[in-house]
Amino acid sequence: MKKDEQYKRLILREIYYANTLSATELSERIGKSLPLTIRTVNHLVKENILEPSGYAPSSGGRRPITYTINKKALYILSVSMDQLVTRISMMDLTNSHVGGIVKHELPLKNNPAALKTLAAILVDAIEKSGINRSRILGIGIGMPGFIDGIRGENYSFPMQDGTEQQSIVEYLSAAAGLPVHIDNDSSLIALAEYRFGNARKAANSMVVNIGWGVGLGMILNGSLFRGNNGFAGEFSHIPLFNNNKLCSCGKSGCLETETSLLVLIDKAVKGLADGKISSLQDNFPTGEIEKDCEIIMDAAARGDKFCIELIREIGYHIGRGVAILIHLLNPRSIVLSGRGSLAGRLWLAPVQMALNEHCIPRLATQTAVEVSELGYDAELLGSAALVMENYATP
Repeated sequence: MKKDEQYKRLILREIYYANTLSATELSERIGKSLPLTIRTVNHLVKENILEPSGYAPSSGGRRPITYTINKKALYILSVSMDQLVTRISMMDLTNSHVGGIVKHELPLKNNPAALKTLAAILVDAIEKSGINRSRILGIGIGMPGFIDGIRGENYSFPMQDGTEQQSIVEYLSAAAGLPVHIDNDSSLIALAEYRFGNARKAANSMVVNIGWGVGLGMILNGSLFRGNNGFAGEFSHIPLFNNNKLCSCGKSGCLETETSLLVLIDKAVKGLADGKISSLQDNFPTGEIEKDCEIIMDAAARGDKFCIELIREIGYHIGRGVAILIHLLNPRSIVLSGRGSLAGRLWLAPVQMALNEHCIPRLATQTAVEVSELGYDAELLGSAALVMENYATP
């Protein structure tokens, strides 16, 4: 990559994360001289990629011009996958959804056709967007499981039918005609929280992804920590219970067996069958897992005592796991994110109760527990950020 192109990409990345910056601020962030930075910014303005956005505050003298990204200049195709549902959105570089978020039912377990189906979904999304591929920087995909982002493979959900000679990334890139990057869903949620959300000003944060499992993304010393092989953060599989319940990993008693949103639905169904009083309608469960989960959380938000109790019980068990994280890593904040964050502040009291019971007070009082402000969009934002991270890397 030529140096001029590399400077452009570095500047785009910094403005993408900060929204607006002056040439002086950009010079400091990318570590290049001010004249070089100004020259590169001017090129980007001429190419209609950047545009002036106003003036920065000044303590004296001329106020510097600030720049932002032209919403109609460049795009990223962002993909958020879990074991059952895939969400996809074309996003501009201000993180706005162009054309909205489209959902597809795409089970990953024991589905050898998943890769070909995903490729068709990506191609369809690009064609329907009407955006020329030259203006799309790439495709970012968050998916569950053990992800090797360098090799482009998912070891938990291989997705191939055995006939492909390419990695997941190679196959999708060839099909879509664009660069493709993949990473673990919880790691990308943590990246989103660090770049745009609650963890933005915390160099040490644990981001808990409450979903069909309970994932973990770790921000340590201002960087996303992936571990030796990229597999760090398997929070779901901490063995906490003697419940003899089989986990998706094949072992029993894991945190996931008492805390996932699948458990939430199962407990709701069982409770209603046992005669619990609730505002849940007679046609619950609907058979649509996403819808059932949202129905429970909506009912809890409206004050349904039974649904609140279900969330309280799961939240308490999540808090037990969080207590272990606090003892080991002493984070500044714990951010509850992902699909489950739609339940909002209902998580905070039970998690805090567990910390009060299981965590050393001196440590617990130094860690803030927060619910994500990004909500269910966090993984899509993280997938887009993954593209930008790689776009600016030589």
